[in-house]
Order: sequence, then C-alpha cells, then structure tokens
Amino acid sequence: MGAVTDLAVAHDDLRPLMFSVAYRMLGSVSEAEDVVQEAFLRMHRASEAGTRADNPEAYATTITTRLAIDALRSARHRREQYVGPWLPEPLLATDDDPAHRVEETETLSTAFLVVLETLSPVERAVFLLREVFGYGYDEIATIVERSEANCRQLLARARKHIEQRRPRFETSRERRDALARTFLAAVQDGDVAALEHLLAEDVVFHGDGGGKTAAVRKPLIGALQVARFLANLGRTGAQLGVVMEPVTVNGQPGARVSGPDGAVLGVLSVTIADGRVVGVHNQINPDKLHHLGEVGDLNALVSGRGAS
Repeated sequence: MGAVTDLAVAHDDLRPLMFSVAYRMLGSVSEAEDVVQEAFLRMHRASEAGTRADNPEAYATTITTRLAIDALRSARHRREQYVGPWLPEPLLATDDDPAHRVEETETLSTAFLVVLETLSPVERAVFLLREVFGYGYDEIATIVERSEANCRQLLARARKHIEQRRPRFETSRERRDALARTFLAAVQDGDVAALEHLLAEDVVFHGDGGGKTAAVRKPLIGALQVARFLANLGRTGAQLGVVMEPVTVNGQPGARVSGPDGAVLGVLSVTIADGRVVGVHNQINPDKLHHLGEVGDLNALVSGRGAS
C-alpha cells in the first residue's frame, strides 16, 4: 500500500517535469501525455516489484526520455509524409493543467521547437538534457545509453546545427508585448501598410493545416507578401465573425482564434526580434487543437459564408 501511495504523490510532483521533457522532445501535447502515462505505468510496475529509486527525478527523466526517443523515431516517418509544414501543438498560458504551464523561455517557443525537429532523436535528447535541464554528461550518458564521449560529440553536433538555424528573439518583454498587440490589431483591421511596417524584411510565415484545412503548403517569405496574406486573413475573419484573443503561446506572444460559437479554430504565434516581427506560425490543424477545448470546423465556416 505504501508503494502505491508514494507513487500517487510522485505523480503530482514529477508529472510537470516529465511532461516538460516529453513535450520538448515530441512537440506534441497528446504524444507527450501518452509518454508520461506509459512512464508512470513502468514506474508503477517497478515499484510493485520492489524497485526503489534513490533519485526519483532522475529516474523519471530517464524513463520519460527513453520513451520519448522511441516515440520520436516512430513519429519521424509520419512527419516526413505530413501534408505541408509541420508545426508543434501549441501550449497556451491559459491551459488549466498544471503540467502544461509554460515558462518564458526561448527553448519552448514554436520557432525553437521547429528547429529541434531537424535533430535526430538522440541528438535532441542530449541537447535538451544538457542545455535545458542541466544534466551532467555522466547522467546523460546513462539516460540515453551512450558513452560520455559520444554524448559530447552529439551535443557539439546539435549545438552547431541549431546555431545555424536558431531563431532571433526580442530581449525586452515589454517591447515585445507592445509590438505584438499592435501587430494583432493590424491583422484584425486588415491593414497591409501597418503590417508591412511591423514585419522584418525577411519575415517568414508558416501555416499548418495538416491536409485537414486550407493552409499554405510552403512558407511565405518577405514583408509585403506576408502582410498581404495576413491582412486578407484578418478581413476574411472579420466577415466570418472570427475572434482573435491575445494569449501567450509557448512563452511567446500570440492569439487564440475562435469562431462565432467560441470553438477554437487555430492558434497564431509570433516571433519578435529587433523591434520587428520575424516569424509567424499559424496552427490550424484541428487534430492539434483538441487539448485546448472544443474545436470548430473551419472548412464549414468558410464554405458556409462563401469566403474565398
């Protein structure tokens, strides 16, 4: 009975850490939850068998990471066949689940998670364990079942790869949030000129519809092209009664987009650096929004109103 009670307490204490590891590894709320659940089942079986962990956090991280590596390997093929750009499932600051609470950190941002997708599963694990969670090389080697020397090589390779693609971020939170409010207002107003002024010359827009809803299949690049596209989205949304609610998305500014009935239609996240918007990510794949509540039918809304 004591082991079961201890595990129940451990579940509450360790779940935020385990979810944080799994989500950063997978970029998927649903897949991360599955990994955490399986990790607790394995911990429960080990506890019933009499196994006791001297360091519960390290034990939980080890099981979670190994399961996440396996899950990411399995997911790789699906993502290679994915229709259009793949973006992570968004985490909102309004999420009621304590394990989903996000920190104000660049390594949790949508833009950074997209960069992590370019690493191999083990490279990703080593990078996160060292750079985000602060584990030593000896601990990492045990977790990923590699030698310390190999882990150092994997980290060096991952760092080099990431630095070549690492997104830029605004250092001033106040400046970032103020610009984000202005940006979202310009989108809602459909103001091309205002948007073009707020966007960096090399701004990139990514949309993820997963083949389920109409979304751009290739990234849009350049201030004017992105401004025109966003302005059109804003004008169309206004005609359809769509509401954009400013929220924090993966620790960065963004908006929850809802239909007239309040059901979520998408999540827009914004990356800001040097006083300009440098990246916009639009998640409208309904399969990646269910953890946020009731999901609306964007296709039916658009076709029902005759919008293009």
